[in-house]
Amino acid sequence: MTQDQSAIQDASSEASWISVSGLHKIYKTRAGGSTHALADINFKVRKGEFISIVGPSGCGKTTLLNVLAGLISKTEGSAQVAGQEVSKPLPEIGMVFQAPTLLPWRTILGNVMIPVEIQKRDKKQYKQIAMDLLKLVGLDGFEDKYPNELSGGMQQRAGICRALVHSPSVLLMDEPFGALDAMTREYMNLELLRIWKESNQTIALVTHSITEAVFLSDRVIVMSPRPGRIAEIISIDLPRPRTLDMLTSDAAGAYVQRIRHYFSSSNVIE
Repeated sequence: MTQDQSAIQDASSEASWISVSGLHKIYKTRAGGSTHALADINFKVRKGEFISIVGPSGCGKTTLLNVLAGLISKTEGSAQVAGQEVSKPLPEIGMVFQAPTLLPWRTILGNVMIPVEIQKRDKKQYKQIAMDLLKLVGLDGFEDKYPNELSGGMQQRAGICRALVHSPSVLLMDEPFGALDAMTREYMNLELLRIWKESNQTIALVTHSITEAVFLSDRVIVMSPRPGRIAEIISIDLPRPRTLDMLTSDAAGAYVQRIRHYFSSSNVIE
């Protein structure tokens, strides 16, 4: 392979850092029936891109994220991350769940270090990385505290550090700020954008908030009711860095309205 061909291949790989093709997920019920959760999902995500996935409850957003994380199997199709077919959790992937899910008997630092221990990495080397991440999110000085000594927002920041400590190329986030109050959620959105900029992660975020999706994302994937299909993928042409003032801009409002029209009054996202 020539140098030019290698460069083209690398560029192509970065343009499809996450690649989903013909993806279906069907759950079998105890009664012998089935539930078609996802139907013919197709999209690609560029390396370093921030996407959000929105849709009505039950449309398969979390199922899609769990397939990408390797936590559940797909029924049909392909799901690749960093050029690898996903059939189990990959070290290239970090996951942030709806709740921080911190172990109450471990310190904040101990919780952040869990992926390091599971993957049998050098604890001494990664302890410094963990400390740097805690400082990045404003939790330096809290590393020896326990989860019940931190607020909900602080716990979620620790959860983000845990997902990032092994330097994954992809960060998957499942409604991470849904339980937070409005002001804390806005602050966490700004924090997430700062972390994303400094860490150069590729992020896929599931959210019920259309406004949050528009504010954070390069593109928004809009899903239909079950079985979940992609209704539209919308590029968000708002300048970066994003500021909270943009939430009330006409441009942001137009994107919110464009997405909201997909959902009836009985099936509202936010």
